[in-house]
Amino acid sequence: MMKGTAEVAKGRIEEAAGALTDNDKLRVKGQTDQAVGHVKQAAESDIRKAKDAARQLVDKAKDDAKQAVEKAQNEA
Repeated sequence: MMKGTAEVAKGRIEEAAGALTDNDKLRVKGQTDQAVGHVKQAAESDIRKAKDAARQLVDKAKDDAKQAVEKAQNEA
């Protein structure tokens, strides 16, 4: 489960409860919690993408280094 999902769900419940009870503070708190949850979800997604890109770079560097070593051994 993505981080922030619980906050989004909690926020929806609070917003609905605020709307049903005509409690503007609870409704706004629910909207705020949803926004925080969405920001956390977006951040987690960006972090996952950055980690994947870093892994790809590391794997490519390892492959390049391995090829360079093999080439040097073959030339020796």
